[in-house]
Amino acid sequence: MAEKLLVVDDNKSICEILEFNLSNEGYEVECAYSAEEALEKLTPQHALIVLDVMMGEMSGYKMAEKLRKEKKSIPIIFLTAKDTENDMLTGFSVGADDYISKPFSIKEVIARVKALLKRSGMTQKGNENIPEKSRLVFDDLIINLDTKELIIGNEIVSLTRTEFEIITLLASNPDRIFEREDIIDYIWKDSPYITERTIDVHIGRLRKKLGDKSSLIVSRPGYGYRFNEAAK
Repeated sequence: MAEKLLVVDDNKSICEILEFNLSNEGYEVECAYSAEEALEKLTPQHALIVLDVMMGEMSGYKMAEKLRKEKKSIPIIFLTAKDTENDMLTGFSVGADDYISKPFSIKEVIARVKALLKRSGMTQKGNENIPEKSRLVFDDLIINLDTKELIIGNEIVSLTRTEFEIITLLASNPDRIFEREDIIDYIWKDSPYITERTIDVHIGRLRKKLGDKSSLIVSRPGYGYRFNEAAK
């Protein structure tokens, strides 16, 4: 079955171009011309959203923020003319998984979509940094690799796909310090524009969601990040 994508942009020409080209790649593409329309059309069957930032009453940033607050972890790629590093970091801070600047190359969009969808099954298929077991358990904190859920006590903590991948990588290798470049290579190997500050933004969001367990992720100035199993 073809994976279903939702393309959201108030420029109908851009929607038509993306729909045509992504459909040719075998995806089922649905378009929305505002964030409000997109929220009405979005279903659990959608595998990914390509989302414009600057739109009408509700911006792409606001839509992404709303989805994350509702604990929806669907991957989001921002497509926008706002291309400064601060704009990019703002996008990641509200829960985006990738960020493409306009004007864009169709080939680049297709490559990013394929890479992000591929990442969704990466831990299921196995990776040299991920153990072959279904759960990572640290007292009352559980990382379920089958359901892609982080559970603390009896509560499921809503994480974006990227946040889940980061904590899984660190927790699977508690004796290792990961430099920011290591994390970039593991998660964004097909997106060379990612900066080290991007990692800090995601780690900051992750620590905030961990609450009292935030000390599980520690930074080593000049080195990077590691999972502090002793802090469980």
